[in-house]
Amino acid sequence: MELYFSPLACSLASRITVYEAGAEDQVALTRVDTKAKRTAEGADYLAINPKGMVPALRTDAGEILTENAAILPFIADQFPAANLAPAAGLERSRLAQWLSFIGSELHKTVFTPLLSPTANEGAKAYARDAAPARLAYLDAHLAGRDHLLDRFSVADAYLTAVLSWAQFVGIDLKAWPAVAAYYARVTARPQVARAMQEEIGLFQAA
Repeated sequence: MELYFSPLACSLASRITVYEAGAEDQVALTRVDTKAKRTAEGADYLAINPKGMVPALRTDAGEILTENAAILPFIADQFPAANLAPAAGLERSRLAQWLSFIGSELHKTVFTPLLSPTANEGAKAYARDAAPARLAYLDAHLAGRDHLLDRFSVADAYLTAVLSWAQFVGIDLKAWPAVAAYYARVTARPQVARAMQEEIGLFQAA
């Protein structure tokens, strides 16, 4: 498989998943310049993913998958021994529920406008107004829990990537103690810390 990523983008969740699965030797990582829409080798990224965004995943069969909610469970399913996604059933639906919440309510509603250099002040104000209720919902769920589900899953990988942006947009996670404790706990996992440090290094070297 081949994973297309950009440092510190939401594709960080896929790198975390690959490392947690112990699958580094089975997934090639290809860096993408999302502004130029080129891979590190100079290939036209729009020919791979017409949306021009990361992540994208080329499967061993040559198919292209996009969107975190599709890619993360797919990677997990290729390495079932790692237990990064539940099997079919209610818990699988709960995984989908959290991937949807993270993607729509946190990633796109809160952090995308705040991180965007082109979003106007109205969009940024809306995002800041929207953040507290969404983080409070997350905080209530995480109180007394180690992870979003019963064990670390790809939803935690995605949430960790998204929460890592808080420091860049002036959101102090300490206002939500359970969220702050969760973030500290999950980023202390060896493979999560490894993935984050690697992407920080790539980002800073750019």
